[in-house]
Amino acid sequence: MGKRDYYEVLGVSKTASADEIKKAYRQKAIQYHPDKNPGDKASEEKFKEAAEAYEVLSDQQKRQRYDQFGHAGVGSSAAGGGFGGGGMSMEDIFAHFGDIFGGHFGGFGGFSGFGGSQRGGQRVRRGSDLRVKVKLDLSEIANGVEKKIKVKKYVSCKHCNGTGAESGSGTTTCTTCNGNGRVTRVQQTILGQMQTTSECPTCQGEGKIIKDKCSHCNGDGIVREEEVININIPAGVMEGMQLSVGGKGNAARRGGVNGDLLVVIEEEHHPELIRDDNDLIYNLLLSVPVATLGGSVEVPTVDGKVKVSIPAGTQPGKVLRLRGKGLPSVNSYGKGDLLVNIGVYIPENLSRDEKQTMENLNKSNNFKPNSSAAKGFFSHFRNMFE
Repeated sequence: MGKRDYYEVLGVSKTASADEIKKAYRQKAIQYHPDKNPGDKASEEKFKEAAEAYEVLSDQQKRQRYDQFGHAGVGSSAAGGGFGGGGMSMEDIFAHFGDIFGGHFGGFGGFSGFGGSQRGGQRVRRGSDLRVKVKLDLSEIANGVEKKIKVKKYVSCKHCNGTGAESGSGTTTCTTCNGNGRVTRVQQTILGQMQTTSECPTCQGEGKIIKDKCSHCNGDGIVREEEVININIPAGVMEGMQLSVGGKGNAARRGGVNGDLLVVIEEEHHPELIRDDNDLIYNLLLSVPVATLGGSVEVPTVDGKVKVSIPAGTQPGKVLRLRGKGLPSVNSYGKGDLLVNIGVYIPENLSRDEKQTMENLNKSNNFKPNSSAAKGFFSHFRNMFE
């Protein structure tokens, strides 16, 4: 069973504003929050589904890709990526979107002790996204393909298990924020006292201080390494399309949520076929005898050559349509067509016998264009440019 439409999940129209989407998500999150529905797996799945929908629709670029390409454009087809489909935990959801809830809402805080976007008052970090380009030929686009790519990225330090602390060293509670990760300041203004809360400058929101930094990562908890990542690219993608592989970006410093891997599609130029959305175009040049007498010729497709029957008297500009020989749509069933544009080659240099033959043919009324043929020929080209 496929994923539901994200707009349908949040109950908003496709023209909904950012504020309407945010409001709709907050309502769904409150309705299906695990603390409000303890032990209800169906509500938990709807909670995750709403978070997945909001993760896409709240991001302008992701929303544009989703509107254009559907779920495939935002990673639900790529490398087991995806947000709500098991790709992120409850903690990850609150780390991303807890601010929407205002830390605590409706009489119940975060899930399993994770209040809003912080964990025990401490900020949950998120690693940065990575962007890579993948080149595909038409055959790979037509059939879909699994690609293995090697990327240099930040990964969790194995020496300290991502904690940033040397083995046995541990951490101490930050004395500036008393382990909360945030500090509150009260300022006197002309409007009276104003209270502001911000990230602790001493521990950068983590609530703790490392005693002895790891010698391998210098206390960051991450190191730069190469990783081979498998990406499942669906059939029908096109130039400039971007897929998102959840959790395959850079690791976050000293734990947290990994960023995403953004895969930008590039199409390799095909020597004979031209892509037009899901259709393919091939320009076929016939000799005068074949165009006149008819015959059988081979034309290329993404899966090899096929034979095409040329009717006798085929005119230049005629288009032969080979159904289903184009590319599949990334969002639906069915395939485009292969359009064969017919041209006729007129030789420039003729032997004496060939010239005599052409002169004899020119005397025949069958080789003189009539008004109806000329009318049909020029109307075809007029339609092309209107």
